[in-house]
Amino acid sequence: MLEIDRLNVAYGKVKVLWDVSLKVKEGEAVGLFGPNGAGKTTLVNSVLGFLRPISGKIFFDGIEITNLETHKIVKLGIALVPQERELFPAMSVEENLRAGANYVPHGREKMKEAFELVFTLFPVLKERLKQKVGTMSGGEQRMVAVARALMSFPKVLILDEPSVGLQPSIVSELFSKLADIKKRGVSILLIEQNVRQGLKVVERGYVLENGRIVMEDSSQNLINNEHVKKAYLGL
Repeated sequence: MLEIDRLNVAYGKVKVLWDVSLKVKEGEAVGLFGPNGAGKTTLVNSVLGFLRPISGKIFFDGIEITNLETHKIVKLGIALVPQERELFPAMSVEENLRAGANYVPHGREKMKEAFELVFTLFPVLKERLKQKVGTMSGGEQRMVAVARALMSFPKVLILDEPSVGLQPSIVSELFSKLADIKKRGVSILLIEQNVRQGLKVVERGYVLENGRIVMEDSSQNLINNEHVKKAYLGL
Protein backbone atom coordinates (compact mmCIF):
# COMPACT_ATOMS: atom_id res chain seq x y z
CA MET A 1 0.00 0.00 0.00
CA LEU A 2 2.57 2.59 1.20
CA GLU A 3 6.25 1.86 0.69
CA ILE A 4 9.22 4.09 1.47
CA ASP A 5 12.49 2.87 -0.03
CA ARG A 6 15.89 4.14 1.18
CA LEU A 7 14.76 7.71 1.66
CA ASN A 8 17.33 10.46 2.31
CA VAL A 9 16.06 13.93 3.22
CA ALA A 10 17.75 17.19 4.21
CA TYR A 11 16.82 20.73 5.19
CA GLY A 12 19.34 22.69 3.17
CA LYS A 13 22.75 21.28 4.10
CA VAL A 14 21.46 19.56 7.25
CA LYS A 15 20.64 15.93 6.56
CA VAL A 16 17.74 14.58 8.61
CA LEU A 17 16.90 11.11 7.25
CA TRP A 18 19.35 8.41 6.21
CA ASP A 19 18.24 5.48 4.01
CA VAL A 20 14.85 5.13 5.71
CA SER A 21 12.71 2.23 4.47
CA LEU A 22 9.20 1.51 5.75
CA LYS A 23 6.08 -0.35 4.59
CA VAL A 24 2.41 -0.19 5.46
CA LYS A 25 0.43 -3.04 3.94
CA GLU A 26 -3.24 -2.96 3.02
CA GLY A 27 -5.44 -3.19 6.12
CA GLU A 28 -2.47 -2.87 8.47
CA ALA A 29 -1.72 -0.53 11.37
CA VAL A 30 1.98 0.37 11.66
CA GLY A 31 3.71 2.58 14.20
CA LEU A 32 6.73 4.83 13.78
CA PHE A 33 8.23 5.64 17.17
CA GLY A 34 11.10 7.78 18.32
CA PRO A 35 12.13 10.79 20.40
CA ASN A 36 11.72 14.46 19.51
CA GLY A 37 14.05 15.42 16.68
CA ALA A 38 14.38 11.88 15.35
CA GLY A 39 12.94 12.85 11.96
CA LYS A 40 9.40 11.48 12.26
CA THR A 41 7.60 14.59 11.03
CA THR A 42 10.20 15.03 8.30
CA LEU A 43 9.26 11.58 7.05
CA VAL A 44 5.56 12.52 7.05
CA ASN A 45 6.28 15.75 5.17
CA SER A 46 8.22 13.80 2.56
CA VAL A 47 5.38 11.32 2.03
CA LEU A 48 2.87 14.16 1.58
CA GLY A 49 5.11 16.01 -0.88
CA PHE A 50 5.92 18.97 1.37
CA LEU A 51 9.61 18.06 1.14
CA ARG A 52 11.59 16.70 -1.79
CA PRO A 53 14.04 13.93 -0.84
CA ILE A 54 17.69 13.90 -1.87
CA SER A 55 17.29 10.30 -2.96
CA GLY A 56 15.08 7.28 -2.45
CA LYS A 57 11.53 6.56 -3.59
CA ILE A 58 8.02 6.55 -2.18
CA PHE A 59 5.28 4.34 -3.62
CA PHE A 60 1.57 4.33 -2.91
CA ASP A 61 -0.78 1.65 -4.22
CA GLY A 62 1.82 0.68 -6.81
CA ILE A 63 2.37 4.27 -8.04
CA GLU A 64 5.55 6.23 -7.40
CA ILE A 65 4.62 9.47 -5.64
CA THR A 66 8.11 10.70 -4.72
CA ASN A 67 7.86 13.97 -6.62
CA LEU A 68 4.11 14.38 -6.93
CA GLU A 69 2.42 17.57 -5.73
CA THR A 70 0.61 17.32 -2.41
CA HIS A 71 -2.93 17.73 -3.75
CA LYS A 72 -2.37 14.87 -6.20
CA ILE A 73 -1.08 12.62 -3.40
CA VAL A 74 -4.14 13.39 -1.29
CA LYS A 75 -6.46 12.58 -4.19
CA LEU A 76 -4.81 9.17 -4.54
CA GLY A 77 -6.00 8.30 -1.04
CA ILE A 78 -3.58 9.47 1.67
CA ALA A 79 -4.95 11.61 4.50
CA LEU A 80 -2.97 13.30 7.27
CA VAL A 81 -3.96 14.26 10.79
CA PRO A 82 -1.23 16.82 11.54
CA GLN A 83 0.37 17.24 14.93
CA GLU A 84 -0.95 20.78 15.37
CA ARG A 85 -4.45 19.76 14.15
CA GLU A 86 -4.56 22.83 11.82
CA LEU A 87 -8.31 23.24 12.04
CA PHE A 88 -10.33 26.37 11.26
CA PRO A 89 -11.18 27.62 14.79
CA ALA A 90 -13.73 30.24 13.73
CA MET A 91 -15.64 27.70 11.65
CA SER A 92 -18.12 25.12 12.91
CA VAL A 93 -17.48 21.40 13.27
CA GLU A 94 -19.65 20.81 10.21
CA GLU A 95 -17.71 23.32 8.12
CA ASN A 96 -14.39 21.78 9.15
CA LEU A 97 -15.63 18.30 8.27
CA ARG A 98 -16.92 19.43 4.88
CA ALA A 99 -13.49 20.90 4.16
CA GLY A 100 -12.07 17.39 4.46
CA ALA A 101 -14.23 16.16 1.60
CA ASN A 102 -14.72 19.15 -0.67
CA TYR A 103 -11.40 18.96 -2.49
CA VAL A 104 -11.34 15.21 -3.10
CA PRO A 105 -13.70 14.16 -5.93
CA HIS A 106 -14.93 10.91 -4.37
CA GLY A 107 -15.21 12.70 -1.03
CA ARG A 108 -17.72 15.19 -2.43
CA GLU A 109 -19.72 12.39 -4.04
CA LYS A 110 -19.95 10.40 -0.79
CA MET A 111 -20.30 13.22 1.72
CA LYS A 112 -23.51 11.90 3.28
CA GLU A 113 -21.90 8.49 3.75
CA ALA A 114 -18.79 10.17 5.18
CA PHE A 115 -20.84 12.03 7.80
CA GLU A 116 -22.50 8.76 8.81
CA LEU A 117 -19.06 7.17 9.21
CA VAL A 118 -17.59 9.90 11.42
CA PHE A 119 -20.76 10.15 13.53
CA THR A 120 -20.56 6.40 14.15
CA LEU A 121 -16.92 6.71 15.26
CA PHE A 122 -17.32 10.03 17.11
CA PRO A 123 -20.97 10.43 18.22
CA VAL A 124 -20.17 13.61 20.16
CA LEU A 125 -19.45 15.44 16.90
CA LYS A 126 -23.02 14.99 15.73
CA GLU A 127 -24.15 16.89 18.82
CA ARG A 128 -21.58 19.64 18.22
CA LEU A 129 -22.04 20.20 14.47
CA LYS A 130 -22.79 23.92 14.81
CA GLN A 131 -20.23 24.60 17.54
CA LYS A 132 -17.16 26.60 16.59
CA VAL A 133 -14.11 24.38 16.76
CA GLY A 134 -12.09 27.01 18.60
CA THR A 135 -14.39 26.67 21.62
CA MET A 136 -13.85 22.90 21.95
CA SER A 137 -11.42 21.07 24.23
CA GLY A 138 -8.11 19.73 22.95
CA GLY A 139 -9.43 16.17 22.88
CA GLU A 140 -12.56 17.17 20.98
CA GLN A 141 -10.50 19.13 18.48
CA ARG A 142 -8.31 16.07 17.92
CA MET A 143 -11.45 14.06 17.17
CA VAL A 144 -12.50 16.70 14.64
CA ALA A 145 -9.07 16.50 13.01
CA VAL A 146 -9.29 12.70 12.67
CA ALA A 147 -12.89 12.90 11.44
CA ARG A 148 -11.98 15.56 8.88
CA ALA A 149 -9.27 13.29 7.47
CA LEU A 150 -11.73 10.39 7.24
CA MET A 151 -14.22 12.50 5.27
CA SER A 152 -12.14 11.85 2.14
CA PHE A 153 -12.42 8.05 2.55
CA PRO A 154 -8.62 7.59 2.54
CA LYS A 155 -6.87 4.30 1.87
CA VAL A 156 -4.09 5.28 4.29
CA LEU A 157 -4.51 7.50 7.35
CA ILE A 158 -1.34 9.07 8.76
CA LEU A 159 -1.53 10.45 12.30
CA ASP A 160 1.37 12.66 13.38
CA GLU A 161 1.75 12.65 17.18
CA PRO A 162 -2.02 12.53 17.95
CA SER A 163 -1.45 12.18 21.71
CA VAL A 164 0.50 15.43 22.12
CA GLY A 165 -1.10 17.72 24.70
CA LEU A 166 -3.88 15.30 25.65
CA GLN A 167 -4.55 13.79 29.06
CA PRO A 168 -4.04 10.01 29.29
CA SER A 169 -7.76 9.12 29.41
CA ILE A 170 -8.40 11.07 26.18
CA VAL A 171 -5.40 9.42 24.51
CA SER A 172 -6.77 5.97 25.40
CA GLU A 173 -10.19 6.90 24.02
CA LEU A 174 -8.72 8.29 20.81
CA PHE A 175 -6.44 5.32 20.24
CA SER A 176 -9.33 2.91 20.80
CA LYS A 177 -11.00 4.48 17.77
CA LEU A 178 -8.05 3.52 15.56
CA ALA A 179 -8.98 -0.16 15.79
CA ASP A 180 -12.49 0.71 14.56
CA ILE A 181 -11.05 2.77 11.73
CA LYS A 182 -8.79 -0.10 10.65
CA LYS A 183 -11.75 -2.50 10.66
CA ARG A 184 -13.30 -0.28 8.01
CA GLY A 185 -10.45 -1.02 5.63
CA VAL A 186 -8.24 2.01 6.31
CA SER A 187 -4.52 1.34 6.68
CA ILE A 188 -2.89 3.38 9.45
CA LEU A 189 0.56 4.87 9.96
CA LEU A 190 0.80 6.13 13.53
CA ILE A 191 3.67 8.52 14.30
CA GLU A 192 4.14 8.65 18.06
CA GLN A 193 6.40 9.44 21.01
CA ASN A 194 3.96 7.64 23.32
CA VAL A 195 5.34 4.18 22.63
CA ARG A 196 3.41 2.49 25.43
CA GLN A 197 0.01 3.51 24.06
CA GLY A 198 1.01 3.30 20.40
CA LEU A 199 2.15 -0.31 20.56
CA LYS A 200 -1.29 -1.32 21.84
CA VAL A 201 -2.98 -0.33 18.57
CA VAL A 202 -0.49 -1.35 15.87
CA GLU A 203 0.63 -4.72 14.56
CA ARG A 204 4.17 -3.72 13.63
CA GLY A 205 6.44 -0.89 14.52
CA TYR A 206 9.60 0.91 13.50
CA VAL A 207 11.91 2.85 15.81
CA LEU A 208 13.51 5.96 14.32
CA GLU A 209 16.50 7.48 16.10
CA ASN A 210 18.75 10.25 14.78
CA GLY A 211 17.23 9.94 11.33
CA ARG A 212 17.78 6.19 10.98
CA ILE A 213 15.53 3.17 11.42
CA VAL A 214 17.22 1.25 14.22
CA MET A 215 14.57 -1.39 14.82
CA GLU A 216 11.62 -3.02 13.06
CA ASP A 217 9.48 -5.76 14.59
CA SER A 218 6.02 -6.86 15.67
CA SER A 219 4.40 -4.77 18.38
CA GLN A 220 4.68 -7.65 20.86
CA ASN A 221 8.39 -8.08 20.24
CA LEU A 222 8.99 -4.35 20.55
CA ILE A 223 7.16 -4.26 23.88
CA ASN A 224 9.52 -6.97 25.14
CA ASN A 225 12.67 -5.48 23.62
CA GLU A 226 15.18 -4.34 26.25
CA HIS A 227 16.19 -1.17 24.38
CA VAL A 228 12.56 -0.14 23.93
CA LYS A 229 11.84 -0.89 27.59
CA LYS A 230 14.69 1.29 28.82
CA ALA A 231 14.50 4.12 26.30
CA TYR A 232 10.73 4.50 25.86
CA LEU A 233 8.79 2.56 28.51
CA GLY A 234 10.78 3.56 31.58
CA LEU A 235 11.31 -0.06 32.62
